[in-house]
This record gives sequence, C-alpha cells and structure tokens, in this order.
Amino acid sequence: MPGAKAEIDAGGLAILPGLIDVHVHFNEPGRTEWEGAATGSRALASGGGTVFFDMPLNSSPCTVGGAEFDVKRTALERASVTDFALWGGLVPGNRPRMAEMAERGAIGFKAFMADSGLPEFPRSDDDTLFHGMREAARLGLPVAVHAENDEQIRELTQRARDAGRLGIRDYLESRPVAAEVEAIRRAARLARTAGAKLHIVHISSGSGAAAALEERASGTDLSIETCAHYLYFSEDDVERLGAIAKCAPPLRSAREREGLRRALLAGEIDIVGSDHSPAPPGMKRGDDFFSIWGGIAGVESTLGVLLFAPLERVTAVAAGNPALRFGIARKGRIAVGNDADFVLVDLRRPHTVTKESLFQRHRFSPYVGATFPGTVRRTILRGETVFLDGKIVSETHGRMVQISNAASRTNA
Repeated sequence: MPGAKAEIDAGGLAILPGLIDVHVHFNEPGRTEWEGAATGSRALASGGGTVFFDMPLNSSPCTVGGAEFDVKRTALERASVTDFALWGGLVPGNRPRMAEMAERGAIGFKAFMADSGLPEFPRSDDDTLFHGMREAARLGLPVAVHAENDEQIRELTQRARDAGRLGIRDYLESRPVAAEVEAIRRAARLARTAGAKLHIVHISSGSGAAAALEERASGTDLSIETCAHYLYFSEDDVERLGAIAKCAPPLRSAREREGLRRALLAGEIDIVGSDHSPAPPGMKRGDDFFSIWGGIAGVESTLGVLLFAPLERVTAVAAGNPALRFGIARKGRIAVGNDADFVLVDLRRPHTVTKESLFQRHRFSPYVGATFPGTVRRTILRGETVFLDGKIVSETHGRMVQISNAASRTNA
C-alpha cells in the first residue's frame, strides 16, 4: 500500500484476524507466581491471539467492584503486550457494585453456580444469580456462568471421600454431564425471566451444547462457549496425563467430545476460548486428586486445536463471534476501519508443542508433544508485529478494548 511504513510478504500463508480469547485466568495482580499478564499475554500472542478477556477471580483482590477493577486495569496496562478486556465478578452481596464496573468498561459479569475453589469468590445461589442478572440486563451487559449443579457435585464428592476413593476416576465421576446439563437449563430459565444476556462458559460435552441450543430456541439470549481442551482431549487422557489435565467441568468421554466437535462444525458453538488456568507445579501434585488445583494451561494451543475445522469456522468462533457477542469495536474481522490485528499461519508446516516453545510462566501443558497442522508465523496487533517466528519482538503495551452495548445486544 502506498505510504505504508513496512511491507510484509505473506506469500503462502493464511491471513486470519487476531484471536480473541474470551476466557483466561492470568491472575494479575496478586498471584503472578501462577501466571501474570506479562507471560500470559506473550503466550497468547505466540498462538495468534491479540485480545484476551481476564476472569475476575484468581487475582488478588478479585474483581468484584470499581476499585478492584481499577487496580487490575492498571496492572494489565503495565504488563500486557496484547489488548484486553476485563470481566467483573458476580458474587453474593456485590450487586450494588456492578454499576461501578460497568461504568469502567467491564465486558460482562462472571458467576459460579458451583464452588469456584476460592473462598473470596463464593458461588452464586439462584437468588443471587437472578437478581444479578436483572442488574446486568439494566446495565446492558451479559452474565457468564460456570454451569454445574453444586448440590449434586458436593454429594458425589462427599460419598467418594467417605469411601476413601480419591483417584482420577473418582473425581471424574463426581462431576457428571448431568450436573452440567441441569445447571445450563436452570441458568437459561433464570436469564430468560430476568431478561438478561447469558454466556455459558466452557461447555464440556455434546449433551451440554445440545441443552444450551434448546434453551436458546426457547427464547433465552444465550451464547455457547467451549474450550480447546474439550475438543481435543477425552477423559482417557486425564488418566494418561494426570493432574496436568484436571479441570472443571472435567474432560468427558470420547462420545461427548465428538458431539462437541460436530456441533462446532455445524455452526452451533459460538465461541472457543482457552480457559487458560495455570498454577505452580507444586499445586498440581498429590495423592488426593480432589485436592489438586484444577486448571489447564493451553492459551498457546487454541488455534492449533481448531485447525481441524474449515478456516471460516475457525475465524468465526475465535474472532468474529467474540467481537460481535461482546460488542468489541474494531476487532474480530479484517475490514477497513478495524484495527490491524492479524495472525499469519503456515498451513504447510506442522507445529509440535514442546516445553521450549511455551511462553507461559510454567512450562507444562497437556499439549506438550501434540502436533498441529499449522504454525503461527507472525501475530500483528494494531499494525505492529508482536510475535515473529518463535520470538516476541515488541514490548508494546496493551490497551483495554472499548465496547459498544448496542453491538452486544444480538446473539453471536
């Protein structure tokens, strides 16, 4: 282009919009020994990502009010090399503070229907969730929920513990698909009554996706997110890999995984995120599988996993739909007037994940050893190359993205 500062030869490469990962836990500030935005954003860029949405828990303090939001935004602006958005938290007692976070630019509000694992971020019972949804609707923002039936999980977990069953299979059986399906349907009914936009995070099963589709057909303004690890691994891999593959909801049967993959190919899955949730190695060891920290580190591998699908589906679930659903201006599509956020991928060169290739803080991931049918060659953020051929080449500070509520009122 005449007048351009630089010219890039992209011959033989696929040019895609930069990935928007709507679900990460970079734990900044307060738990940067787990990850941090500096390492997490570099890992994101190495996988073709240009924007992440950071979840409100795992950082300290949790993002449950305006003051906490300000602290996190400042920390991320200082540390991140990619752009970002912030989820606010929805927890018992903080409904009056949701407006503070909305005024500061929160992308939406995250609630847990089951135990989050952190006492400072308690789960939302149905009353908290419903009234929080009504407030979110008033503010024009979506509510994201971790949908698992807390009562059922607690009962099954207690039975296993009482019997001294603390292994991998015992953990998997304590969080059945039925607990996910019931919670999805309950959250959808609450959102429909409250008039709220609902985002179901990390749906782990084909059965869960089918339930969400049925609820959407019944009138709930609902978007469906799954994660790369649910599309790639199955419960057999947890037994093979151990705690490195522990997450909640857990990995499912190969049959449920195939149901998710079919739903994605059919255009029924709206968004794929990473749910990147790392922890120090010491928290991923122990004889009691229930007590080991759950979370999969995989922010660098989402695009690689998705390359089983046609590129138009990849770009929809990893860029276009996130921008549309959450009303992110100037992101998600390659278009005149949008930010120049691109990823250049060599589809002729497979990429094998190694510990040495990881940019995240702790170099362990269930994807180590996996080979994907493409290699990210270059990631460009707002016209500047951030990642090039295995190296971070820019220290540009990320910006918090601007949202348009009017744009976020429609389903993805």
